[in-house]
Amino acid sequence: MQRSERAPRVGYVLKVYPRFSETFVVTEILSREAAGEDLAIFAMRPTTDARFHPEISRVQAPVTHLPKPVKLSDAWTVLREARATIADLDNRLPGILPLLARLEPSEAVQGVHLAVSATQQGITHLHAHFGSMAARVARVASAIADIPFSVTTHAKDLFHESVDHELLHEILAAADHVVAISEFNRSFLVTRYPDLADRVVLIRNGLDLSRFEYADPAPVSGPLKVAAVGRLVEKKGFTHLIAAVRQLTERADAPALQVRIAGDGDQLAALSAQVTAGGLGETVELMGPRHQEEIRDLLRWADVMVAPCVVGADGNADGLPTVLLEAMAMGVPVIGSDVTGIPEAIHDDRTGQLISADRLDEGDLGELMAALERAAAHDYPRVQTARAARTLIEAEFDTARQARRLAEHQRGESLLIGTRGV
Repeated sequence: MQRSERAPRVGYVLKVYPRFSETFVVTEILSREAAGEDLAIFAMRPTTDARFHPEISRVQAPVTHLPKPVKLSDAWTVLREARATIADLDNRLPGILPLLARLEPSEAVQGVHLAVSATQQGITHLHAHFGSMAARVARVASAIADIPFSVTTHAKDLFHESVDHELLHEILAAADHVVAISEFNRSFLVTRYPDLADRVVLIRNGLDLSRFEYADPAPVSGPLKVAAVGRLVEKKGFTHLIAAVRQLTERADAPALQVRIAGDGDQLAALSAQVTAGGLGETVELMGPRHQEEIRDLLRWADVMVAPCVVGADGNADGLPTVLLEAMAMGVPVIGSDVTGIPEAIHDDRTGQLISADRLDEGDLGELMAALERAAAHDYPRVQTARAARTLIEAEFDTARQARRLAEHQRGESLLIGTRGV
């Protein structure tokens, strides 16, 4: 059967699956399966997570773990299998050799292995999340198996100091289309790589809105209940949140606070020490990692959700935290910094409060402290702000709509590549 005659089947290419912190991938896959699409998953590394979100059990797509080669003979075994599986391999392989020579050996071999597995499983399109390892492996497989591929870019794969932009450009230039999750990212891509402008499309990470029921926020009663969620890493800015809370607790005229931070990461020990040193043991709780239903419970508890994101010293920055969108969908007032795509969700004084990440980085906590005080004030328009936020989420971050647009691009049906997305 010729490729054009095959039933569409999309292969998701991921560095790790399942991954506790990448709920947006599972949400996208579930939405596409709910629409009747036939999907498969290819992962290059086994998960090291000890906890999993219940939603993962709903994924129907079969998972193929591409073994990481440990010795030279592994590569030869994969090549022999490729020659037996892919009829035109001898003619296609020379064209990809310059790229193979630039990659880590394991990525080159896994790319060949993916080509074999995708061919055997009838994959008609490969889609990689992140423009790093997954995209490079997908590119190799695409060239060898003659299967088109696409890439969703995020944040670390674009902004981290370790990004090889020449190699990234080469990979993205070979893609059928490149997805940007925010207008900020889309502008970054087309400015940095002008030749890609006609294939970069804005498709936002979405939410399954049926799982995030909206309720008008209640008036604040007692201490302001503050929730923050994310990996405990520099770019999340939690050290600034704790510092702001400490300063507020030292002021007699400031509102009382109760803060819960959910997540795990490299900064756990440092943040714990900061809480202890500030005498905040009764005010700030580091909850550790929580699965999605527990996060929803946390958001139902909260009077305000805070995402004080900053740009890390290594250039890494958040794209747009999914949990921020979840809070807005549920009717929880939000405070966030103006990093990358966050201003596309938080429209200051309309759908939430937007503060300056640069000022946080400079140690100026004034805006964050003022935002917390305003969220606690009796005259803050909590209901009006929450309703505006929910309206925005429904219009621009509905996973069914976003996944449908992604599927249209991968079927070649959309005429909107390079234009502004929903």
